Amino acid sequence: MTDTPLHLEPGLYVTATPIGNLGDITYRAVETLKAADLIICEDTRHTAKLCAAYAIKTPLKPYHEHNAARVRPGIIKKLQDGAAMCLVSDAGTPLISDPGYKLVREARDAGVAVTPLPGASAAIAALSAAGAPSVHFLFAGFAPARTVARDKAFAAVAEVAATLVFYETGPRLCACLEAMAAAFGNRRAVVARELTKLYEDFREGHLSELATSYKDAPPKGEIVVLVFPPETKPVTAETLDRFLKDALETMSVKDAAAQAATVLGAARNSAYARALQLKGNA
Repeated sequence: MTDTPLHLEPGLYVTATPIGNLGDITYRAVETLKAADLIICEDTRHTAKLCAAYAIKTPLKPYHEHNAARVRPGIIKKLQDGAAMCLVSDAGTPLISDPGYKLVREARDAGVAVTPLPGASAAIAALSAAGAPSVHFLFAGFAPARTVARDKAFAAVAEVAATLVFYETGPRLCACLEAMAAAFGNRRAVVARELTKLYEDFREGHLSELATSYKDAPPKGEIVVLVFPPETKPVTAETLDRFLKDALETMSVKDAAAQAATVLGAARNSAYARALQLKGNA
């Protein structure tokens, strides 16, 4: 960091903050937070602790799901008038399981420059150290709290050929893992807890085993659950044809083949060639 104050161009700066360890913030983020006219945050008390640690004296303004609709027009007006503002969440990268996307959407619609300042994210931190396949992954956020809605959400992603990444709370973890085992089969999974903090913990096993291990002792702290992809099964010609025919009703040949590769695990080149053939026959 330099001693010369940073000059910020007007706009909204989407600024990632630490998920636990206060050292996990970039020089650029600290300098930008210091130079901004205003910091928009979920909880001013929480963000004030970060500001105190880095001698950031920029005013704070609360922006959360309960006041967002009321205060958003005023924020947009100030941005249009030339203010430079930072948007932060309580932890990690804003907009990831966070209410900030409507502000970013309206800022862009209003012609305001929106600049990302990347940094910590619990989902990516967990994926980087869990040892789960990471070429393809699906971030699904928090599962619904109600049983029926949760089961429907799990059923919708059960066949996706990718590592599934969820956020969860300690009191709900056991029930969530049991529901995952019912929806996904007894796949391997990793529970990552308290990332970057003193009691950081990665626990790996099959979903049913993990559910049992947490049954009598719900864990504390913030949790990421990573579920390994389904085992690759040979895709029959009939299954591929049925899938591609349905997909081609609304998709291009290229997109239908890509979808077959993601959902079925089919070879992309073979799926593309077959989709072309089916399209021609149709």
